[in-house]
This record gives sequence, structure tokens and C-alpha cells, in this order.
Amino acid sequence: MVVARIAIVGGGLAGLYAAFRLEQRGIEDYVLLEARHTYGGRIESVSSGEFSVSGGSNVQRDLDRFDLGATWFWPTLQPRLDRLVRELGLERFEQNETGDIVVERSPHQLPTHMGSYATSPQAVRLVGGMSALVDALHRKLTTTRLRGDQRVRHMRCAGDRIELNVEDSHGQLTSCSVEQVLLAVPPRLAAATIGFQPELPNTLVRAWRDTATWMARHAKYIAIYDTPFWREQGLSGEGRSACGPLTEIHDASMPGGSAGLSGFIGVPALIRRKTSPSALRALCRAQLERMFGPQAAAPKAMVVKDWAEDVLTATEADQDAGVQQHGSAPAASPTSGVWCGRLVGVASEWASHFPGYVAGAIEAADHGVQMLLEGQ
Repeated sequence: MVVARIAIVGGGLAGLYAAFRLEQRGIEDYVLLEARHTYGGRIESVSSGEFSVSGGSNVQRDLDRFDLGATWFWPTLQPRLDRLVRELGLERFEQNETGDIVVERSPHQLPTHMGSYATSPQAVRLVGGMSALVDALHRKLTTTRLRGDQRVRHMRCAGDRIELNVEDSHGQLTSCSVEQVLLAVPPRLAAATIGFQPELPNTLVRAWRDTATWMARHAKYIAIYDTPFWREQGLSGEGRSACGPLTEIHDASMPGGSAGLSGFIGVPALIRRKTSPSALRALCRAQLERMFGPQAAAPKAMVVKDWAEDVLTATEADQDAGVQQHGSAPAASPTSGVWCGRLVGVASEWASHFPGYVAGAIEAADHGVQMLLEGQ
């Protein structure tokens, strides 16, 4: 049995940052339990060199990576995240917006070009992809406190301790005894996959189940090229389509590295299940050829990440075809009963200002650590 003062359940950005904040306060009596073999959660990047999904401690400092999940942040709107990026010594760059946008309005019309417009505030990305942030935090932590392939199945209050039942990918069960828990998995996923004894208040559980998990309905496609040939044509790499399968396309090129176009697949998750990955990739590639010309038909690599098929992200409630919006945050902790002051949600969806965003994970984790340590 693992014994610690605090358990962090989830090793995405919120969980890693919560561990970082604990260690900054001199607290190393914690254990972080992550169900995946790697860290990062919905921050996941792909390397153009090995073309293998990456994220976490097993990744070398490969700067030529492309984001399959969270991608952008906005420094002027999200100064807390920006300070962290600077503190960790990470390089950032502005999203390319120079050139025309390609618009596809109908299957019966050729794509058209429209003048670009500068977004305000300016979106930025990280050199090495958003996984560079995960990797940098991971390197700051006491790695003996981090445990991958550990999925929390059940939590039980037992006197002044909380007992966690944990299962690895081989079905082997272990336990963990702590005083407090920082819940760094999305509220809907926590409510659907973790048992609590005694049960959490009904109103709180309903609110968690009604909170959509950001990215859980989405699928993202990336095509990687040697050069950003579209820029030579006066195009920004931005695209919008009413035909699909990609509805929104962006220039994903990495400074000093490979070029790329990335897009969000607008086909609903339930229909994507019936389409083979190779067929979906072929449809996306054909669309890029229609919109950006014959050079787009020959990427050196392609990948599709369907978050709706990731059981550590999405539940059945996330599979419908509705349009997802960043919602309001539910309560992060019970206000009474045995769980009060002992269990706090810190995933991005619990953030007050940027729920679902990368900055929301930093905000929620910061606030949750403060709540837990100060007994609020």
C-alpha cells in the first residue's frame, strides 16, 4: 500500500502543475496517479521524426512536434500561463496568419480565397508543441512520486484517511491511503468512472455529469510536409469548409522544423466510428488537395487523433453530435459532509475563467492546491 498525505488523480497538465505547486510549497509527501503510461492527458503531440505519439517523460527534447490536442494560448488574456511558460524557459511563437484564407462553401463550387484578418488577441504556440510544457513540468518534479499506468477505480473515506483502489493495465489491483485528494481528471469522467464511498452529494454529481469534457467529442487530423508550400501561394494555411470532413484548418508548421496543416474533423463521433481510419485520412487528404492544390496530396505523414475513442477522455455522454462550447465551471468540492475539505477538483473544466483551456488547467490547479492546503 502506498501511503502519502495527498493523492493527485490524473497526470495531465492540471495534475502535473498541482504537483509542481505542492513541491514549490515544500510538500513532497504526495503521490500522482496517472492511468496512461505517459503524462499530459489531452495535451498530446506527435513527432515528425519518429511519427509516434508523445507526451511526458519518455520523450526526448524533440522540438519538431505537432499538437493532436490543446494547441494555442493567448498571453495577453492568460498572463498566469504566460508567466509559467517564461519561468520554464519555453519558446513561443505567433500562429501564422499571413496570407489568404481558403473557403469552401459548397460541393458544387470551387474553393475561394478571402483576405486574412489579424485576430486579436494574438494566439501563440510553443516550440516543440504544447507537450513541451508537459515535459518541462515533468522534469521539475520528484519522479519517484509519479506513478503511470495507475487508474483509480474507487475512493472510500475511512476515518481520517481516504483509501484509493487502483488498477493497472494488466488488471492488477493496489491501494493507496491519503488524507486528501486533488482530482485532476475532468468532472464528467470522474463521475462516470470513479466510485465514491460514501457517495458524493447528488447535486454535485449531476453538475459534474452535465459538464462536457473539452476535446472529448473532437477528432483532429494533421498532414506533415517538408515545406509550407501554401505560403508561396500567398495562403495563410487557414481554411474553412462547409463540405468537410475538415471544418476548420490551420497552419501547424513548426519554426525550424517540418511544415503541417491541421484540422478539426466535423463528422460526428458516432459516424466516425463507422469509418475506417485509413478512409478518414484519405478523405481529409483529398480535401486539402481541393483547397490547397496538388502539393497537398502528398504529405510525408498523416495522423488522426479521435478523442471520442479515448476511454480516458470521453464517456458515452460525449458521443452525441451537439456543438461543444466552453461551459461554466461546476463546484469543485462538496461544501459539507465527509468529503468537504478532503476532495477538490482541479482539471481545466473546474476553472472559473478559462474552463476547458490550457490556461484553465493552470488556474484550477492553483486554486485547488490553495483550497486544500488552507482548508477552504
